[in-house]
Amino acid sequence: MTRVRTLIMGAAGRDFHNFNVFYRDNKDYEVVAFTATQIPNIDGRKYPAALAGSLYPEGIPIYPESELVRLIKELKVEQVIFAYSDVPHEVVMHKASTVLAAGADFRMMGLNSTQIKSTKPVVSICAVRTGAGKSQTTRRVAKVLTDLGYKVAAIRHPMPYGDLVKQKVQRFATYADLDKNECTIEEREEYEPHLDNGVIVYAGVDYEAILRQAEKEVDIVLWDGGNNDFSFYKSDLSIVVADPHRAGNEKSYHPGETNVRSADVFVINKVDTADPEKVIAVRNTLHELNPKAVIIEAASPLFVDNADAIRGKRVLVIEDGPTLTHGEMAYGAGWVAARRFGAAEIVDPRPFAVRSIHDTYVKYPNTGPILPAMGYGDEMVKDLEATINKADVDLVISATPIDLTRIIKVNKPMQRVRYELQEIGQPTLEEILKAKFGKK
Repeated sequence: MTRVRTLIMGAAGRDFHNFNVFYRDNKDYEVVAFTATQIPNIDGRKYPAALAGSLYPEGIPIYPESELVRLIKELKVEQVIFAYSDVPHEVVMHKASTVLAAGADFRMMGLNSTQIKSTKPVVSICAVRTGAGKSQTTRRVAKVLTDLGYKVAAIRHPMPYGDLVKQKVQRFATYADLDKNECTIEEREEYEPHLDNGVIVYAGVDYEAILRQAEKEVDIVLWDGGNNDFSFYKSDLSIVVADPHRAGNEKSYHPGETNVRSADVFVINKVDTADPEKVIAVRNTLHELNPKAVIIEAASPLFVDNADAIRGKRVLVIEDGPTLTHGEMAYGAGWVAARRFGAAEIVDPRPFAVRSIHDTYVKYPNTGPILPAMGYGDEMVKDLEATINKADVDLVISATPIDLTRIIKVNKPMQRVRYELQEIGQPTLEEILKAKFGKK
């Protein structure tokens, strides 16, 4: 039988996973290419032969998504798989229309064909949108389970921006592991807070190999989701975080709506800073789409080392990069802290942006007067450092989850903003997790 010629549209995450679990050794299909978007410097490379399996001795080329139509025609593609996240439903259908008009079939893959079963219980933490608060929710879940006597590890959604073969299975237990693996700012933002709390982190490219290694040393696996993607693993308890600052996105973004419809527990985060009417609207939508799920409300209180240092200052605010870019948030915790603690002015960083940081503002024009902490590689980190140091401000407020001064040299005083999940009322995550797993 002729193998179905297949192209996978992705962003160096879900696309590689779908290939690994479904296509890698599947003789009914031939994956002729990946296309890439969202992540800089991924296109123009190959998914390496060492990871692609015996059917692909030359590896698989990765092209920019902008070449999709040409690739479908020239490579005689019969089927296109859409495999990335945090995209409006309407945009997904525009992609589908483009593919269909070029002559190929359009497909999205669901839970049954992409999720891996663990030998240990799995708690997954996913979201409606990027920047809803998955990370602090995962940290809260990890603390509760640890206090109940369980050993846990967080397996983080992939961010493989370097040598994919070296990144097949990564284990992080110390800050030195971050340096050894040459982690980007985006990776550090996800891993470092777990390490601060003594929680081991796994990540990489081959998520079955990652899971099998993690199972050897933990009692419970935590899936720490990325963007608004759904879990790579079958979940024993699925927790989904919603953001009332973006009310309505519960049923208008892919695959966030998939998460909503498959959740066991919802956490409506940031209720302390959101319009109460929007909180109610989100509750109603979640209940409409999934009436069996439990709903928890939570706040994300801010912690600043020295709030008085902010008052009266002209400040540069730095926020988590993906939240501002494809997460489409105009501001985050840093902006809130600057306003709350009396900054005289939040200075627009765009006039000071250099090279790749300037290009980021061009690509994401709705980012607003906030600096996204972009760091996909050494050159972008240098551009971020240069932008900060060039800015004409008195103080830098950094609301990324990491200490940026560990990797860049800043010529201005800096105040870090931290935020943790705080449940309001009942039920709580502790009550739900204790009822589900009990004490060890």
